[in-house]
Amino acid sequence: MSADTSAALRLRLPRPDWLSSAKVFRTEVLAGLVVALALIPEAISFSIIAGVDPAVGLFASFTMAVVISVVGGRSAMISAATGAIALVIAPLNHEYGLGHLIAAVILGGLMQIALGALGVAKLMRFVPRSVMVGFVNALAILIFLAQVPEFTDVPWAVYPLMLGGLALMVLFPKVTTVVPAPLVSIVILTVITVAAGIAVPTVGDKGDLPSALPTPGLPDVPFTVDTLTTIAPYALALALVGLMESLMTAKLVDDITDTHSNKTRESIGQGVANVVTGLFGGMGGCAMIGQTMINVKTAGARTRASTFLAGVFLLVLVVTLGPVVSTIPMAALVAVMILVSFATFDWHSVHPKTLKRMPVSETVVMTVTVAVVVATHNLAIGVITGVLTATVAFARRVAHLVDVTAVTDPDGTSVVYAVTGELFFASSNDLVYQFDYAGDPDDVVIDLTDAHIWDASSVAALDAVETKYTARGKKVTIIGLNQPSAAMHGKLAGQLADTH
Repeated sequence: MSADTSAALRLRLPRPDWLSSAKVFRTEVLAGLVVALALIPEAISFSIIAGVDPAVGLFASFTMAVVISVVGGRSAMISAATGAIALVIAPLNHEYGLGHLIAAVILGGLMQIALGALGVAKLMRFVPRSVMVGFVNALAILIFLAQVPEFTDVPWAVYPLMLGGLALMVLFPKVTTVVPAPLVSIVILTVITVAAGIAVPTVGDKGDLPSALPTPGLPDVPFTVDTLTTIAPYALALALVGLMESLMTAKLVDDITDTHSNKTRESIGQGVANVVTGLFGGMGGCAMIGQTMINVKTAGARTRASTFLAGVFLLVLVVTLGPVVSTIPMAALVAVMILVSFATFDWHSVHPKTLKRMPVSETVVMTVTVAVVVATHNLAIGVITGVLTATVAFARRVAHLVDVTAVTDPDGTSVVYAVTGELFFASSNDLVYQFDYAGDPDDVVIDLTDAHIWDASSVAALDAVETKYTARGKKVTIIGLNQPSAAMHGKLAGQLADTH
């Protein structure tokens, strides 16, 4: 290749954003290291929940992070083994074994690819802000609650270590931000406990770390219809829960970084990552909000490099530096997660002034979302419940926004009813009772210029009004329909009544 061609290629190929400056590169590398350290005890804990060997969760976190960093649609978001996925697949593993679990992960990934291609990400537009706020606040509460067992019934030394870790993370950024404060806290607390011989719970107490690299292969299950019908329900649950958490997390990171992500690509990417994870014997996963907050808010990462390096560092740490990593006190990692939960919670949303200004329905939706998530420990169930609550609240509010006013001509030969508002199943129920069928003149005009017909219920209500006037020998004329309303009314008018 000539020198001119090489120069042309260098000019044509854009430089990756993580190489834009030495500062950005350093930030991404250190953020990946901090996240990797925080992932280790989490992955081991989730492996225990799922009833599998710690290596299954650790390898899943490695493959999920590395693959999603390439194929995902949201930069700097961390995907790994999660508690939600562990809860979904745990019963399958307990009853049928690891082979069926791995098969379900692969099938769930294929389902996510299909759902992503079908545009499931577009459903995110129907998640109201109040549900999003509730989701974030519930997440912060769950992150904190997950740490409670780590400082319950433990040696007294855990408490000063944990408080010291929190103090370091709060005060160190005032000195310098070159190195992430969580990393400094983890290193210092580890050195103190090892040098002083302080006996406190460590990462090694969570389980044995693997000493070899994962190898790809197909799950050890019979490839039969019976196997498919067994794993399909779990695979579908994994796909839906994983997509819900990942898309909500992506939206949260969008807001924090003031950037846009490709939700469809993220949906398909999650599926690809789960398929690869399953082929490497991992337990599957999705976006991790706690670790993502460490990466984005605490460490300041913004590119795919931090996600990729988190996976790489995780593998290097557990395979080659397992004995060193095992000595990290859990108090150090608990302090990091407590700070993350505090930073994640939207304190403004519960400020008395905010609650006073906010419509009651919005506060109710947020509270319901938080309550359901905390009660079920399932973010997907909480979000769905919150969306349904918001839908009911919206329908009730809009149902009262339809107004009907009557103007009678001076000569008394006709009356014009002006209907204003959105006509749908909730608001059109009372429409029939807004007219004076007996007292009105023979010529009745219903003006829908400032209204919109949304469904068959509204057309049926207008049919009922016409029927009541016709029974009294009076003529009804409907005017002012916009194009969509006219199309729906023309198609359904007179066709909804029972003719049998």
